[in-house]
Formats: sequence, structure tokens, C-alpha cells
Amino acid sequence: MNKTDIIKVGIIGCGGIANGKHMPSISKVPNVEMVAFCDIIVEKAEKAAKEYGTEDAKVYSDYKELLKDETIDVVHVCTPNRSHSFITVDALEAGKHVMCEKPMAINSVEAKKMLDAAKRTGKKLTIGYQTRQRAEFQYLKMEAENDVFGDIYYAEPIAIRRRAVPTWGVFLNEYEQGGGPLIDIGTHALDLTLWLMDNYKPKYCVGTTYHKLNNDTHTGNVWGDWDPEKFTVEDSAFGFVVMENGATIILRSSWALNYADPDEATTTLCGTKAGADTKDGLRINSVNNGRQTITKVDLSAGGVAFYEGTSNSAPVNEQLQWYNAIRNDTDPCVLPEQAYVVTRILEGIYESAKTGDIYRF
Repeated sequence: MNKTDIIKVGIIGCGGIANGKHMPSISKVPNVEMVAFCDIIVEKAEKAAKEYGTEDAKVYSDYKELLKDETIDVVHVCTPNRSHSFITVDALEAGKHVMCEKPMAINSVEAKKMLDAAKRTGKKLTIGYQTRQRAEFQYLKMEAENDVFGDIYYAEPIAIRRRAVPTWGVFLNEYEQGGGPLIDIGTHALDLTLWLMDNYKPKYCVGTTYHKLNNDTHTGNVWGDWDPEKFTVEDSAFGFVVMENGATIILRSSWALNYADPDEATTTLCGTKAGADTKDGLRINSVNNGRQTITKVDLSAGGVAFYEGTSNSAPVNEQLQWYNAIRNDTDPCVLPEQAYVVTRILEGIYESAKTGDIYRF
């Protein structure tokens, strides 16, 4: 595919994440056009088509009708978690490359179907973990690849909000989403950590989940009080994960923890040579000439262009690298095999919390 060839895109699911991330970011990628929009609430698809679509953009309420259009090259799946798997599989089978919003699926069985379909069809599949594209984490990835940290044997992925429960859409609906903060924001922190460690072989985990605040009324929530009857997912979840090589990962996630210094979608790394965190900007700690040192990295001056057309926006960078991968027939940043392991670990934490026992992979 030439750089000037137009890539035609279909959007399935025109709700919050499509409007907040996917469509605005795709619109900034050269020679990419959104030509079809689908939502079970057709008015949402119509609105999206007017705002982001080509003049002749088509609107659908049934995604299977959209997939029949052979001119569409790429599909973005931006629906609730429960439908990620079967829509993605159908899109791959229809000959489309697919970017599916995170998490990959509600469980590992459904995620495996997606992975198998990508291998079977030869089409590209990626998952929307845009946190990897933040400048500080692109920098840390380069440092990790340069062996600055040595053997990373301890990490703390963190996704904690103080009182910031999403009260819109289906976020609080366990059937549609498969879980709460762990599968919603904890998934970003875990994906980021595994990627930086380059470690995708979990051995066992122990998990705990809590429904401590679901029934609160005067909540102090930044998006307004939640409805206790609709809040069926956990408000917090924590996981202790041991990898096959002995590395330890302690994952913390919450939408509503009484925690004074919330921090979302980041990680702390500790290796044999150095460690890193983002507690006060990007910091790398090590020992030099027998002295403890902390280096603060200035990310304001730009740096290496990670791929053609690098932006200052992680969501835009996510789309730039994705469409570069399609044009150049290279791997996207987020491989489905990696996202599958993230899903397996999330599932293991939930299962351990349910049984009160160790979950072995």
C-alpha cells in the first residue's frame, strides 16, 4: 500500500470512547477516511457520520451490514466489552484489519477466539492500549531495551482514582463490561508494565476485589453520585502476580478509593541496575560511582520520532502507529498475543478473588 492510498475505515460503536478517542484521533491521520458508522442507537451513528465522515458516509444499526462493504479496509470496535470478541472475529473474517478498544475481551476464552481469527485470516489485530504511546513510557521502553534497568524483577502497576466512578454508559454493568476498575483502568497499567518488562509468562496470582463503597449515597464523586442499584461491579481490585521467572507484580486499581494521591495508568519498575517511576515527573534511580542518584528526564524538548508523524498526543500516536503498520505491513505496537496475556491475568485476579485461593496459569 502506498503512502498516498486512502485507507477506508468503519466505526462500530459510536459512544463515549469512539467520540472521546478514536474518531478525533483518526481524523488527524493523513489519507485515512471514515466512511461507515454503526451503532444500535442509529442517531449516534448519524451524528458521528456528520461530524467525522466523508460526504457519502454510510450509517448502519447492524454491524454485519457494515462488514459487507468490501471497500472498507479497517474496522474500529468501540462497543461494550461483552461484544468485543464476536464483532472482532466477524470483522477479521470479513477481511478487515481491526483495532478493538481495550480490554481485548471479557475473558480469555473470548480473547483466544480473536487471536485465532487474526492468525487464521492473516489480518492485523491490535487493542487500544494508548498509554504505551505517552512520551514517558516510550522513553522507558527505549531504556529497557538498552538494558538500563537490568533484570526487572518487581513492578507496581497502578490505576487508582479517589472518587471518580464513571456513571454514564454501561461502566457499572457487570454483564456488559465483565468487571469494574480492574478491567477498565487496571488493564492499562498492567499492559504497560508487562510491555516495559517484556515479560508475558505469568505463573500464579492472588486477587482481591471489593464492593465497599457501592451503596454510598453522598459520594463526593467527581461525575455525580452513582446509583447503588446499578453499581454491580467492584469498586476496587488488587492483584499479586508472580511470573515464571520469579518477577513480582503488584497491581492496584480502583475507581473510588479513599486515597489522597490518586495516580492512573502508570507503573513503577525495579531492576537489578536501576528503577523508574512517574511520581514526580519521570524519574530513573540508580547507583553511580557508589552514590545513589535520581535522574529526572526532561520530556518537553521532544526527542526521537518513534514513527512517522509523531504527535504530542498519545491517542493520536496510537492511530499514527496503527495506520503506519497497515501501510508498511509491519506489526502494530500492541500485539494481540500480548493483550491476550493481559486478559488472562485480569481473569486470574477475578477468579482468585472469587474463590479465595491462588489462581495458577
